[in-house]
Amino acid sequence: MAKPQPTPSQRAAYHLIVSGEVQGVGFRPFIYRLAAQFALTGWVQNCQGTVEIHIEGAVAAIEPFIAALLTQPPPRAKPTLTSQQPIPRQGYAEFTILPSRRTAEADIHLPTDIDTCEACLTELTTPANPRYRYPFINCTACGPRYTIITSLPYDRATTSMADFPLCPLCEADYLNPYDRRFHAEPIACAHCGPRLHFRRCRADSSNSMALEGEAALNAAVTALLAGEIVAIKGIGGYHLCCDATCEPAIKRLRQRKQRPDKPLAVMFADLNAIEAELQLNPLSRVALSSPARPIVLLPKRRDSTLTAAIAPDLSEIGALLPYSPLHHLLLPLFNRPLIATSGNLSGEPVITQNSEATARLATIADAFLDHNRPIVRPADDSVYRRLGERIVPLRVGRGIAPLALPLPLPLTTPLLALGAQSKTTLALAWGERVVISPHIGDMGTLRSLQTLQQLGDDLQRLYQVRAEALVSDSHRQFDTFRWAKAHPLPHHTVWHHHAHAAALYGEALQQGLELNQKMAIFTWDGVGLGPDGTLWGGELLLGRPNQWQPLASWRQFRLPGGDKAAREPWRSGAGLLWQCGDSDNPTKPRRPWPKEQPYAERQLLFHFWQRQQNAPLTSATGRLLDGCAALLGVNYQSSYEGQAPAMLEALAMTLLDSATPSQWHQSWQLAPPLTLPTIATEADGAAPNCPRFRIDWQPLIDYLQQSDDTDAVAALRCHTTLAQQLVTLATLAQTQHGISAIGFSGGVFQNSLLTTLASASVQQAGFSLYLPQKLPFNDAAIAYGQTITQLWREHTL
Repeated sequence: MAKPQPTPSQRAAYHLIVSGEVQGVGFRPFIYRLAAQFALTGWVQNCQGTVEIHIEGAVAAIEPFIAALLTQPPPRAKPTLTSQQPIPRQGYAEFTILPSRRTAEADIHLPTDIDTCEACLTELTTPANPRYRYPFINCTACGPRYTIITSLPYDRATTSMADFPLCPLCEADYLNPYDRRFHAEPIACAHCGPRLHFRRCRADSSNSMALEGEAALNAAVTALLAGEIVAIKGIGGYHLCCDATCEPAIKRLRQRKQRPDKPLAVMFADLNAIEAELQLNPLSRVALSSPARPIVLLPKRRDSTLTAAIAPDLSEIGALLPYSPLHHLLLPLFNRPLIATSGNLSGEPVITQNSEATARLATIADAFLDHNRPIVRPADDSVYRRLGERIVPLRVGRGIAPLALPLPLPLTTPLLALGAQSKTTLALAWGERVVISPHIGDMGTLRSLQTLQQLGDDLQRLYQVRAEALVSDSHRQFDTFRWAKAHPLPHHTVWHHHAHAAALYGEALQQGLELNQKMAIFTWDGVGLGPDGTLWGGELLLGRPNQWQPLASWRQFRLPGGDKAAREPWRSGAGLLWQCGDSDNPTKPRRPWPKEQPYAERQLLFHFWQRQQNAPLTSATGRLLDGCAALLGVNYQSSYEGQAPAMLEALAMTLLDSATPSQWHQSWQLAPPLTLPTIATEADGAAPNCPRFRIDWQPLIDYLQQSDDTDAVAALRCHTTLAQQLVTLATLAQTQHGISAIGFSGGVFQNSLLTTLASASVQQAGFSLYLPQKLPFNDAAIAYGQTITQLWREHTL
C-alpha cells in the first residue's frame, strides 16, 4: 500500500541530534538558512560535539529539510543523524541559533584547519572590499580551526580569537543570517583582528626596525628577494622561508639549520607554476588542490630550473600551494617559488609561539614575519607521495589530523597510545573511535617530550575522554616508554613490528578484510627491537593482532657500531661484507671507501665486530638497503633517516625517467631479479619469536661486488630483487598456511619504485593486497597499531 501523503495543513515538531563533523564547518548557519528555505521554525544549538535541532512546521517540509541537512551539508561537514524524535509543537514564530550548551555526555569531532576559500580570495583581491589584503580573512567555509580551539563547544570565546573583540562591521556580518560569516568564530578584519609584524632578529643586523600590516609584508618580500631567510608564522606553526631560485640562500639555510641534505619543501603560487618545474598528473593535481593543501612529492621535469640544492641527489621535490591568506598575498609579490620548510630545530616539533621562535630560530632566520594570533597547538604540513596509481601519506598533519578512525570493536578501557621514538604521533582511543594526532616529531629532546605531554593532555581535554591506560613501544630506551613508565596509569607495551602489522590490519578491516581473518604482513623498516632481543625490520608476520608469528626474515648480520649505522651506511656495507666471510680483505668494496673512514679505523672496527662488541644482529631491510647504497658508492654518510635508500631509488629511477608508474614493469627486463635462497631454520614451537625461514642476501652482495653493470642498473636490480622476494615469500605463506591476504607495512614501503613493482606482482599472482590509505607506512602509524593490539587483547580474540 502506498504511503499516505501529508496534507499542507498537517504540522509536526521533531527534536534532532546530529553528530559527526558538524562544529567549526558552518553547520549551524547552514541549518538556519535551510529552515528559512523550508519555512520552518525552531532552533539549532551547539552542544558537546553534537548539534541539536528543534524543528517544527509543515510535515511536507520537515522530511525534505532532514534529507537536505544530510545530503547537502557544507563542504567540510560530515553529519550523521543519531536521533529523530517527535515532540509537542512549541509554537515558535521564527528559527534561531541558541547559545552553545555544555552537556554531560560528549561526542566530540574536532575540525581541522581549512585552506582559504574562493569567496575569501576574491574579497582579498577586491580593493572596494573592507577586508581587502587582510592576511587573516576567513569565513565559515575556511580558516584556522584545530590550531585555535581551546575547548568545545566551538565558539569565539573558546578559541585564541577570544581576545579580539569584534568591530561593528564584523559583528554585523557575524549576526547576519544571510552572510557567509554568520557565526564564523575566527571572523576578523584590519580594525579588530590580528596584525602582521615584521622584525629583524640577527645580532649582527644594524637595522632592528619593526613594521606592521602591509609595510611588514612588503619588508618580508624585500628581504626574501635579497636572498635572506625569513621565519614566517602560519596556521599551525612557523616556516623558514627563502628564495627557491637562489642557491646561496638555500645553502645558508641548510648551514644555519644544520640540515645539509634533507629535502626542502617549495611553495608555488599555483598549479601552472608547479607544472613549469615538476611533473603533474591528475592524482597529484587533486591532492595538491585538496582542502588540506599538503606537500606532495613530485618528479622534476627534465627542463626544470630548480637548483639541485633543494633536494640533493633526489629526483623528486616536495611542492605545496598557498593555503593561508598570508601566503596568497606573499606569493604574487614575491613572484617566484619559495622554500617553506618547517620552522624548527631538525626533528623537533614545529615552533608555534612568537617568543619561542625568537629564542630558537634567531640563529637561523634574518627576520621574522609573524602575527599576534596565538597558535594553541602545533600542526605541521601533511606530506604525500605518489605510489603507483594512488597518493599515500608520509606524514599526517595540518588539514588531515586530528584524524578520527572507527574501531572494529568497542574499547572498554580508554587509552592513550604513545607511538614510537621517531615520527611520533599519539592515538587517543575510547568506545568505537580512535583519534590520531598530527605529527609531533622525533623524541630525544626536552621540547619533543613537552609537546607530547601537552598534546596528550589537550586531546583528552578537548574530546572529554580521560585515558585509563597507556600503551608504548616495548623498547625500554625509548623516551615514550620511559614517560609511560613514570606515569601512574597502567602501562602496556607492544613490540614495534607487531604494532606495524596491527596498524595495517586495522586499515585492512576498513578496506573489506573480514574480522579476525589471518593476514601475512611484511614489516620492513630501518630497525626496531624484536621480541628475541635482536633488531628486526625485515620480517613476514602471520596471524592477526596480538597473535603475530614470524614466518620469514632476512638472514641476520651484525651492525658494526650499532646505532651509528643508521647515519653511516658504510657500516652496514662493511657488516654485510664481513658477514659473507670476506675477512681476509674486509674493506674492499666495489667502490673505494671514503677517506673519512681510514683503513686503520676500519680495521679496529673489524676487530670489535669479530668479538661481537657493539655489533648487534639485525634483519632490517633498511640496513640492507643502506649497505647496498654504500657498496655502490651512492652514500656513505647520511644526514637524515632513509637518505641512502632514497638515493638508491633515485639512481634506479634514472633508467625509468620518461616512464609512468604503469610502465615500470619494464624494470624486470632492464634489471632481472636475482634468485635468493630461502633457508629453513631450526625454529619450532619452542621458539615462537624466531622465523622458520631466512632469506639469504649474499647473492645480492656478491653481485654488487663483482658485476660490471652500470650503477643505475645495479640499483634497479636491488629493487627488482627485493620486489621478487616479496612475491616469493607471499607464495610461501599461501602454500604453507593458506593465507592469501597480504599487507605491506613499515617505512621501506615508502619507496615508490619497490612498492609499485611488488604490488603489481603480488596482485598478478592472485593475492589480495592491502596497503595503508589513511596513515603512513612509517612509524607515524605505530600509535594506531598499539591501539589495535590493545583492543584485541581486551577481546582476547
